Order: sequence, then structure tokens, then C-alpha cells
Amino acid sequence: MCLHGIGSSSAAFAHQLADLSTVARVVAWDAPGYAASPDPQAAPGLDGYADTAAELIRERGGRAHVIGVSWGGVIALRLAARHPDLVAGLVIADSSRGSGTDQGRAEGMRRRAAELEASGAQEFAAARAPRLLSPDAPDGLVRAVTRTMAASVRLPGYAWAAETMAATDLTPDLARIDVPALVLCGEHDTVTGVEESQRIAGLLPRGVFVILAGAGHLANQEQPAAFNDWVRAQLRITALIPEFA
Repeated sequence: MCLHGIGSSSAAFAHQLADLSTVARVVAWDAPGYAASPDPQAAPGLDGYADTAAELIRERGGRAHVIGVSWGGVIALRLAARHPDLVAGLVIADSSRGSGTDQGRAEGMRRRAAELEASGAQEFAAARAPRLLSPDAPDGLVRAVTRTMAASVRLPGYAWAAETMAATDLTPDLARIDVPALVLCGEHDTVTGVEESQRIAGLLPRGVFVILAGAGHLANQEQPAAFNDWVRAQLRITALIPEFA
């Protein structure tokens, strides 16, 4: 189960859907209020996003290994804390404990909705996308990330997601998430950063930390082959795939 970042959609997992589907059943969502998903009637809050993901997992037959990128990682961690029976393992990529760990980050996150409203999705995406990748990212990838973001974000969904991030500090939750967890971060991630991923891994009882060379904040898109190799290794460890058991 793949959960995308705050400025993205299921399209961000094209490489995972294509590659990992040879060894597992892979599902990627458009979060409520994003891309092809309808707008919720009210702000879901972090628990609402986590519970929606839990329902999707139940509908598809039980436990899942959950990949969460950035905001998706925050949702994945809350999902594992609220619904431990549904989560067999985690890959938390370029994520954080939430922007509520720092007042400045929280304020910056809350400003994003106004920026989106003022500039429109295309201009908003064009300004943000390059920051999500490493300095050496090819122009084609920058354009692809920009297109995905522009096609995915809208109000009020983006504003609700940003407020969720601003209000969240998952630090108290992490010690009770007792599943195998791979915490992965691109070496050039300047959005959430290596140190934050290290903190998450250190607080998770079964957390392992990996730096992915040559990647920025969107490691699964910038270095998909290496990212997918790590996911396969994690699936092998958790024995979700019968031939790896």
C-alpha cells in the first residue's frame, strides 16, 4: 500500500507499481481530496486519513506492507499505531514526525494553502518541484514531478493536509509501533532531511535507517531501482512474499 506525499498522487509510484507488481500486489492511492479522489465533506485530520487507508487495506484482504513517502509516511506511521493488526511492515521514505515538532515548520506548512490559492496549481508546482529533487536531477524528472503536482493538488484538500502536518508530532506514537520498519532518506533531501529520518528510525523499536545515494526528497522517483531493491529486501524480511519466506 503506497501513500504519496502532500504535493503528489498515486502517479508518484509509477516505478513501484511497474516493478514491484512482479512480486506483490501493489496498490497506490490518491489521498482524499487529491487527484481522482473526491473531496471529503470535512477535514479528515490525521486519524481520518489513517482510517481511510485502513479501510482500503481491509477491502483488499487483510494485512499490508505500507510504503509512505513524506506526508504519506506520517499517515503510514499513524496507521500502524492505530491499526497494528493491518500493518505487517513499513517503509518510511523522506518523512518526518510531522511539522508540529517545530513552530517555524508548522507556520510554514500552514502558509502553503494560501500560496496555492494565490498562484494556482501550475505555478505552485513549478516553484516547489525542483526543491524536492537533488541538484543533479534530470530536467525530465523535474517536469514530471511538476506535472504530477499540478494535476494532483487542489483546495480544500491540500489545505486540510497541510493543517494536519502542522498540527502533528508523532514522537509519542513511535515507541509503540512494533513492526519491521525501513526508514529511508535521500542523501540530498533538504525538505525533511537525513537527521529527521534518523530520529524516526531511532525511536521505532524495529527501525532500520538507510541513506539512498543520489536522491533528494523524492527518493522513490529519483532512484527507483535502488529504492525498489530496498523495498524487496524489506518484504523478504517480513516474509510477505511466499517465495521469499
